[in-house]
Amino acid sequence: MAKKENKNEIKIKIEGESWQKALDKAFQKKNKDVTIPGFRKGKAPKDIFVKKYGIESLYIDASDYVIEEAYTKALDESKLIPVVQPKVDITNIDESGIEFNFTIITKPEVNIKKYKGLKITKDKVEVTKEEIEHEISHILERYTDLVTKEGKVENGDVAIIDFEGFKDGVAFDGGKGENYELEIGSGTFIPGFEEQLIGMSAGEEKEINVTFPEEYPQPDLKGQPVVFKVKVNEVKEKVKRELDDELFEDLAMEGVNSKETLEKEIKANIEANKEMDAENKYIDTLLEEVGKNVEVDIPEEMVDEEVDRLMHRYEEQLKMQGISLDLYYQFTRTTEKDLKAQLEKEAYNHVLYRLMLEELATLENIEVTDEEANKEADTLAEKYQMKKDEFLTAFGGIEMIKYDLQMRKVIDLLKEANK
Repeated sequence: MAKKENKNEIKIKIEGESWQKALDKAFQKKNKDVTIPGFRKGKAPKDIFVKKYGIESLYIDASDYVIEEAYTKALDESKLIPVVQPKVDITNIDESGIEFNFTIITKPEVNIKKYKGLKITKDKVEVTKEEIEHEISHILERYTDLVTKEGKVENGDVAIIDFEGFKDGVAFDGGKGENYELEIGSGTFIPGFEEQLIGMSAGEEKEINVTFPEEYPQPDLKGQPVVFKVKVNEVKEKVKRELDDELFEDLAMEGVNSKETLEKEIKANIEANKEMDAENKYIDTLLEEVGKNVEVDIPEEMVDEEVDRLMHRYEEQLKMQGISLDLYYQFTRTTEKDLKAQLEKEAYNHVLYRLMLEELATLENIEVTDEEANKEADTLAEKYQMKKDEFLTAFGGIEMIKYDLQMRKVIDLLKEANK
């Protein structure tokens, strides 16, 4: 086993009976799905199979079998604890055997020079009267009534329209809608579309000429002039609500039945959100300051794996908005490489802080008991309305609960030590 700091290379050679068993196992798997003339499906002898497809066709599956087993054995014998998925390089493979190398990255040495007495304080939280009034105006806007009006479309009105788009006289996909509620001035449609509806009346029809933006994701439409045939079916205007009993009933907020109680509720909500933001900022600042006093050579493999995790999380967030990564790249004119580069600093800090907190847990002998972990699991399972065993499976098991609690204990220690 070759070792360089926390990068360990283990050379493995599998030959003889062990390799032949792996080839036989691979043959049994492959043979199930092939039909060779003269034999029923999956019943051809190995020598016939090899003559038709070549022994090389078995190498990938056979290598998978022996590599998995060899990795488990290598970890057991070396007592190494990997911090990222190992890299596997096959250096030689033929009918007689296989040779490969594992590169196993272990946790780097972490030296924390100072983590107490940094005098980090949390921002004080205040809620102003202007913020409360601003939120009330948002509520009134959200509960605005739409009332059919006589007369022409004005900015701020909602026009109920039928429309169909044509490029070079031919209707294009996705360019048609019926009884669509369009708020004029919202910027929902292509630039220039909404403005040309102003002055139209219910029942009126019109052709609207617009040009798709150059950054539009649909290649055959971006930068292209088109014509929309539009009919206004109805015009509605917004009628602002008042803070009256009817609105309080619509809000259905417990204990809110007057302007005073609404202001009190809004203040409490704003305060809670600000308190959460202040706490998160406080912890971020605390970790950043302690991180400045840490000496550690973080392997690039750890950062790369964290970048991949952040990429996956970002992709899931986009999916919730109905956007794929490919569409995101089109919208932003970026590539996967650009996004990875953008996430690299955040990924590096995540790894740094994780290593730092783990080292502090060791230095300060911070541990979590089974009783504490089970109590936390009970609390969280109840919070998410799940059975405890189902919650633990989703969360990653009781050991993940222990780890999460341990990290929170370390952060609490840092708070206390740096007031």
